[in-house]
Amino acid sequence: MEKLEFTINYETYHNLAELSDEDRLLCEKAEAALSTSYSPYSKFKVGNAVLLNNGEIVLGSNQENVAYPSGLCAERVALFGIGAKYPDAVISKMAITAYTDQFKIEQPVTSCGACLQVMAEFEQKQNTPITVLFYCIGGKILKVKGIKSLLPFLFVENRLSVGA
Repeated sequence: MEKLEFTINYETYHNLAELSDEDRLLCEKAEAALSTSYSPYSKFKVGNAVLLNNGEIVLGSNQENVAYPSGLCAERVALFGIGAKYPDAVISKMAITAYTDQFKIEQPVTSCGACLQVMAEFEQKQNTPITVLFYCIGGKILKVKGIKSLLPFLFVENRLSVGA
């Protein structure tokens, strides 16, 4: 038996003022994306802003459906849109935030496992790490470089790739 350990490196910021201009803009765009959230069931809005290497910022928001499994998280809305509209673009970073009027969100909200797996696929496809900012409106921001830090046992099977 061998006992192993993961170490995750990330940065914590206390507010938007501590961020670089680019990171602050991305968080503000994620907050603006909340306005397009369709979340009549959970009343929990999630916004995402993704910066591409061509300078384009793509927004996404969660889209619910009365048949719950049919909805989609903000991250996957943005990422699948990027795959369809900018198939060769490289994602450099993304910011994710959430809001509800049901209670005060006091910590950054992180992505679900399904979104992390999709993020990991994009990262593997582009062979470049994606920086993720988890932004709590009016509060702390977590900054992580690379999806593997967030999902260390991500599913990868290169033999399933085309031409393998």
